[in-house]
Order: sequence, then C-alpha cells, then structure tokens
Amino acid sequence: MPHHKHIIAGITGSVAACRAPDIIGRLAGPTHTIRCVCTASALHFIEIGCLEALTGQKVYVNLFSGTDEPRNPQHITLADSDLVLVAPATANIIGKVACGIADDLLSSVIMATKAPVIFAPAMNEKMYTNPIVQSNITRLEKLGYQFIGPVRGRLACGTEGMGHIASTDAIVAAAEKALT
Repeated sequence: MPHHKHIIAGITGSVAACRAPDIIGRLAGPTHTIRCVCTASALHFIEIGCLEALTGQKVYVNLFSGTDEPRNPQHITLADSDLVLVAPATANIIGKVACGIADDLLSSVIMATKAPVIFAPAMNEKMYTNPIVQSNITRLEKLGYQFIGPVRGRLACGTEGMGHIASTDAIVAAAEKALT
C-alpha cells in the first residue's frame, strides 16, 4: 500500500487559478491529503468553497489567522508536507521566493518546507520573458526548485504567447513523480 502523502496546493492570483480545481481533483484520492494555501489575489479567481469541497480540508489564506496550537504556527505545520505545488505561480510568488521574502502564508510555507516545491508559472508573455523573472527562475532552479511550463498558448489578454500554464496532465505527472 502506498505511503499517504500530504500535498500543499498553492494558488496565486492568476486567471489560470480556474485550473486549480482540475489539478487538485486529479491529485485527490485515498493516498493524498491536499491542503490549499491561497494568496489573497487568488481569491479574485477562485472560491474557497470549491476548494474545500474538493479536498475536504480547510483552505488557508492568512498568515496570522490562527494556529494549530500556541507553539506551532500554521505556516510551520503546513510546511511539514511531502510536496508544495504552486499552480498557477505568478511572477510575484516566484520573485518573493527567489529573494527570500516570506510576507504571506504561501511564501512563508515555501520558506519553511523541506519538501520539493514545484512551480507551474502562468503569466503574460511580456512578464514571463522579463529578464528579472527569468533570472528569478534560473536562481530558483539552481537552488533545487522545479518548474513545469509554461507553454505557448492563449493568454488572458487574448493574444497567443509563452506564459500559458502547462497542461493539467503535465502538472499532475510532475507532482506524482516528485512524490515517488
């Protein structure tokens, strides 16, 4: 019987957040517990109730919204997982992590985890190809963080370009591989 795995599904403020339920639904099952950690911006694109229904777990948003116990802050508790999957990953979260900034719950969980972290970037091509974003990705890859995508596709502005979130199949496959 496979070992039970704990996955943090990080969701950031991108229109691609609408893909998160499909990704989570594909990963959910009897051998995985999935807890969602959303940035405040993510809530402009996705409903907490949907994520709670899919996972059967509370959705976490605020860094200071309580703890499991007084000496065990929630970002530390959540960091004790087998995988952190950030899908979609905006330029903002990639930049924060690359610079060691932990000013919200998701970035704090990423800073505290010893688990593999996979980013599935989703942003406009103009942002994705920005030299600062590319430098941040390169820096994180050198530190052992993993990236899946993005791919060329239709962007939120209506144009085609590099920055479309990778396919659900590719993201789920990368997550499953990281869990083995």
